[in-house]
Amino acid sequence: MIQILRIFARADRFTVGIILSVILGLLLPCHGIAAEGFDALTNAAIVLLFYLYGVKLSRESVIAGLLNWRLQLMVFGFTFVFFPMVMPLLRPMFEPLVGGALFMGLIYVACLPSTVQSSIAFTAVAGGNVPAAVCSASVSSLLGVFLTPLLVGLLFSGTHAGGAEIGLDTVLKICYQILLPFTLGQLSQRWLREWVSRHKSLIKWNDQGTIWLVIYTSFSNATSHGYWQMLSWHHLLGLILVCAIFLSITFAATYYSSKWMGFNRQDRITIVFCGSKKSLAVGAPMMLAIFGELDNNLLLPLMVFHQVQLMACAQLARLWQQKAENNE
Repeated sequence: MIQILRIFARADRFTVGIILSVILGLLLPCHGIAAEGFDALTNAAIVLLFYLYGVKLSRESVIAGLLNWRLQLMVFGFTFVFFPMVMPLLRPMFEPLVGGALFMGLIYVACLPSTVQSSIAFTAVAGGNVPAAVCSASVSSLLGVFLTPLLVGLLFSGTHAGGAEIGLDTVLKICYQILLPFTLGQLSQRWLREWVSRHKSLIKWNDQGTIWLVIYTSFSNATSHGYWQMLSWHHLLGLILVCAIFLSITFAATYYSSKWMGFNRQDRITIVFCGSKKSLAVGAPMMLAIFGELDNNLLLPLMVFHQVQLMACAQLARLWQQKAENNE
């Protein structure tokens, strides 16, 4: 017990919040009017999240980063081509380990854009090309608003898992829940960008709090409907293993292909961190917009992949940092 508390104490705030959200969702699920209230609060928090993304994102950094078009093309290719192509090809190996429903969650993960904050942070720690990382991660999130629903519609077609139907209603939902708030945020930069820059801690709390709220709402709903009684423990363990295997494949593919293409060390680091990661911050809200609900078979693989990628990238960033210091 003491060892568990020590591990818990060492964890970062975001991870602790995720763990607490899961525990609360399991032990104190909400019902009836309270559940409806949490759903409304979750939708409002998502709108605010993307509005503040719009305020924060610098147009100058995007323009500067786009000049390195070869690097951006590599990151785009791994995020929106490699992941969606390779994950279905590995179905015969992965599906027996996780089951059909959770494998569709992995397909959903493959359709998502890259993370923003952690990609940039790990790139900086490892000594990579930070301006290019800012651009890659930001542009990836923007493209994900359009490309993720298209990829989901393509890869989920012919299956009943998740019930994805990419029609006009879905497009409108994405527009008013994600794209419209982001656009209004960009238009509000003139008045709010300095305030946002001065209150980075508050904005970070909002980013993380939205994810905690989404996770609590999802786990609460799953507990109320008996989802956990139906989930096999060996499928859960298989999910952790599959995420680790696929992330290792992606690390190798991004690193060695970028080396073969002649990118320097800084750019290779950026390509690895921006091209191998998937965004929980965008993936969870977009699930609501595309599917109309938080499907636990889709959210659980996303949460597991998110945690595995954070732990793996932290170790990789430290190794590259130590190597650079030793060389100096």
